[in-house]
Amino acid sequence: MSLTKSEEDHYEIMVVEDSLTQALQLQDLLEENGYSVTTAVDGREALAFLGKGLPDLVISDIMMPEMDGYELCRIIKENERWKDLPVILLTQLTEAEDIVRGLESGADNFVTKPYEPKLLISQIEYILVNRDIRRNPRTEMGIEVFFAGKKHFINSDRIQILDLLFSAYENSLVQKRKLEKANTELNEALSTIKTLHGIIPICASCKKIRDDAGAWRQVEAYMGEHTDAEFSHGICPDCAKRLYPDFVKE
Repeated sequence: MSLTKSEEDHYEIMVVEDSLTQALQLQDLLEENGYSVTTAVDGREALAFLGKGLPDLVISDIMMPEMDGYELCRIIKENERWKDLPVILLTQLTEAEDIVRGLESGADNFVTKPYEPKLLISQIEYILVNRDIRRNPRTEMGIEVFFAGKKHFINSDRIQILDLLFSAYENSLVQKRKLEKANTELNEALSTIKTLHGIIPICASCKKIRDDAGAWRQVEAYMGEHTDAEFSHGICPDCAKRLYPDFVKE
């Protein structure tokens, strides 16, 4: 995706994150992709920085002391000077109410934590490329909705609503793929566990197997614990002749 700013005039992104480790990790990712980064430890510090100058985009964690990401986003969107500033919220997105609260606060996009770096960069590029559309006058009309036992007032414009819902859906697909991959790896691991490897000591006479504790076990008992195999008991022709010669015909 092609952005319009020159290389000498980088887009500036404000990261609002109370975890120093996560803030530095996100800062490194953004700077590696050519963005200038300012960091704030909470919503109040972010508002102080916005009073001095506006970045091109704000990425904010939701769970923070003093002021959470929803409140920070709401204040930005209600300020006449800041209202066109795009805001991405970093969230666990564990409840459907998270989406409603994001719409209520006026957020432009969701990214789930832990985030996929490529997905985050893609969503940043999308928002910056479409900033001109976002600057069009929004409707002042809103709607009150009742969800999860609470009332919410939504006055986001249609573009914001679509973007937020699409980003939430995209993030849910990413999490679904992660879960599917984890399940596949788990099944492969279980299959490997059930497969015997290495040298197994077995008695040359009685055919018992020595386990890891040093005890000699019947083959069927040992195999039953270490594989998915089930055993049925019978007798082979040679053993039948040796053990029961009077009952076995040549």
